[in-house]
Amino acid sequence: MPSDNAYSRPVTLKNVLKFAVPTIVMTVFMSFYTMVDGLFVSNLIGTDALSAVNLTAPIISLVTAISTMLATGGSAVIMRKVGEQKEAEANEDFTFLIVVNVIVGFVMSALGYLVMDGIFGSMNLSPVVFDYCHDYLSRYLIFTIPILLMNNFTLYMIAAGKSALSMVCSIAGGVLNMVLDYVLIAVFDMGIAGAAIATGLGYSVTAVVGIVLFSQKNSLLHFVKPVCRRKTLWEAATNGSSEMATALVTGIVTMMFNWTMLKYVGENGVAAITIIMYVLMFATSLYTGYSYGVAPMISFYYGEQNHEKLKKLVRMSVQIISVIAVVTLLASLTLTEPLVSIFARPDNPVYDLAVTGNRICSLALIFIGYNVFASGMFTALSNGLISAVLAFSRSFVFMVIAMLILPVLFGVTGVWFATPAAEFAAICLSLVMFGKYKKKYGY
Repeated sequence: MPSDNAYSRPVTLKNVLKFAVPTIVMTVFMSFYTMVDGLFVSNLIGTDALSAVNLTAPIISLVTAISTMLATGGSAVIMRKVGEQKEAEANEDFTFLIVVNVIVGFVMSALGYLVMDGIFGSMNLSPVVFDYCHDYLSRYLIFTIPILLMNNFTLYMIAAGKSALSMVCSIAGGVLNMVLDYVLIAVFDMGIAGAAIATGLGYSVTAVVGIVLFSQKNSLLHFVKPVCRRKTLWEAATNGSSEMATALVTGIVTMMFNWTMLKYVGENGVAAITIIMYVLMFATSLYTGYSYGVAPMISFYYGEQNHEKLKKLVRMSVQIISVIAVVTLLASLTLTEPLVSIFARPDNPVYDLAVTGNRICSLALIFIGYNVFASGMFTALSNGLISAVLAFSRSFVFMVIAMLILPVLFGVTGVWFATPAAEFAAICLSLVMFGKYKKKYGY
């Protein structure tokens, strides 16, 4: 490895942000063009179509869950080996995990086609919304393998010190998505199927660039003859299990939200919660981007056993997340009405539901950043078990408890309070784990 690289530089605010900001910009932009996707769908097709996009999200989460696990867990394992000066072995593992992801893509795409109509049929949807769901997901699944490669290459570009390239790919893919949204929906009248194709092609940009980049032997990570090491696959799976759990339970919890809103206020409620998820996702992407951005540094310093740098990086990260938390909370509360009005006009019944819900759900932004970072930090430290406990508790256990109790007590208002309540419980658990393992890892 060259002596002058991002990992050998001092841990200063400037150097950390230089490493992390491209990833933050990338994740923010990805969430932004997801919002724009929803904007085109809701304005050019209607709020029923917007509901359908959200109703397909759980199946998409299930399809991509294993790939997410291997990408995040594999990145931690591989960068630890690079830190241990085992570059050749790291590249063999890297290539092997990419091959596994392609195989997973074929299998999960086929499963998606088999189960989707059965799932939609169980929701008692109107015929219009059912057709929207089928048309959107059937096109989206065509791009399963490029999307899985995008998930992987995004993280591996960051790990290889190419975070700026990863950012450029995401921006280019986002712009392509937005342009194609308009062209395919408004010009060619392809409806919600056009939105799915636009999304798939936008995501494919990173996949194509990643194949070109990692085919070059001068890249820190590059394709070589893969070596099947079951230990590597096991470590990647266990280290990334928290991220897979997050993807899986996000899908399950989204289903719970959708079913609850269908019960209390019908399909308008699903549209309203979709808008709120877009707003929360946009704010949360700042935390996710930062955590993804510094994770390779944490893994490298851990592999190098450089406790001084590790301690300084973790302390600085908590301070940065605190600033982001205050800014995102104030922005979300201040801009609630303008944000909601982009998706639904004030005379639409969805508007009032979404405005009320967003003001309550925004309270979760105080806690989300610390929870995201805590789980990501333990993944980077190759402690997949604790990371999984934190992620699973936060995204599923606490959320399910809140969703089972609060709506019964407070109706629709209880649905809005479920996310802040779950995040508050999660931060309490994160603090316990953070303190328990502080001495072991030296952060």
